[in-house]
Amino acid sequence: MNNTEVVVIGAGQAGLSGAYHLRRTGFEPGRDFVVLDHSPGPGGAWQFRWPSLTYGKVHGMHALPGMELTGADPARPSAEVIAAYFAEYERAFDLRVRRPVDVRAVREGDGGRLVVETSAGDWSTRALINATGTWDRPFWPRYPGQETFRGRQLHTAQYPGPEEFAGLRVVVVGGGASGTQHLLEIAPYAAATTWVTRRPPVFREGPFDENLGRAAVALVEERVRQGLPPKSVVSVTGLPLNDAIRQGLADGVLDRQPMFERITPDGVEWADGRRVEADVILWATGFRAAIDHLAPLKLREPGGGIRVEGTGAVADPRIHLVGYGPSASTIGANRAGRAAVRDIRRLLAEERPLAA
Repeated sequence: MNNTEVVVIGAGQAGLSGAYHLRRTGFEPGRDFVVLDHSPGPGGAWQFRWPSLTYGKVHGMHALPGMELTGADPARPSAEVIAAYFAEYERAFDLRVRRPVDVRAVREGDGGRLVVETSAGDWSTRALINATGTWDRPFWPRYPGQETFRGRQLHTAQYPGPEEFAGLRVVVVGGGASGTQHLLEIAPYAAATTWVTRRPPVFREGPFDENLGRAAVALVEERVRQGLPPKSVVSVTGLPLNDAIRQGLADGVLDRQPMFERITPDGVEWADGRRVEADVILWATGFRAAIDHLAPLKLREPGGGIRVEGTGAVADPRIHLVGYGPSASTIGANRAGRAAVRDIRRLLAEERPLAA
């Protein structure tokens, strides 16, 4: 059994932010805290993004605390840019991330400690920063006839880039930023595209200022405070109406259709009998929080989520969820990492003072 003060699970934006603030406030990596990451290399979920998502297309990538990301080529794939940046960040602050390590479960240990069970052994810890994000839990809706479809079904998490859809009829399901990006990329290659969403998309005109940002985060925050599963921030902000979106609307690429009722072997069908034939169904239907490893602690509320105040789980002050709900944005993850460390220091100091 390895013993430490704090275990950080995940080395994406949220996990690295938490590790940075631990280091900055006197915790020694390898002795006082450990960062466990199941990915093969640095970059968090960014390393898995499709090649056509260049750095110039990324909206709202905020720098990690203590080190700016400068001089990045906007034409370079975001996966490469951000993976290189995260790798340099880990080296610069000597965060000693252990990877690949799969966290299997977090359980109650002895003496008020937690036990983190992993593929690389177990850790006994006094506090936990959970920064596992959502990438590992793509959400696949279920519709009648789905198993009969003779074409290909894939999720945003598996999106390979637009060239693979050349000459194919593609149905894209989902009204978020990924769905619109996929459509705009695929349309020039595909034989036909159809956009389907559960609700009419909301496009937001004008700049997204600080006041609007705070209001959006507050709405997401209220859900997690009530113990409901978090929604994405974009679900309450709407989609920015930029030049690419305007062109897609004018060209008819973003001609949204209501949700179909069933899937047929050859495509999709609506309640009124209307059909669209398809070779591919691309589910741009989002992700859910990857928190199944916390199940032994019984933190979930009847509403299905973990009730969180700030970053702390209301049911267990040793557990902090960073990058969950309102802190899922890159700037939100930075702030949440700092807040989590502040609260953890306070919690641990109640038992044994820590060096400043």
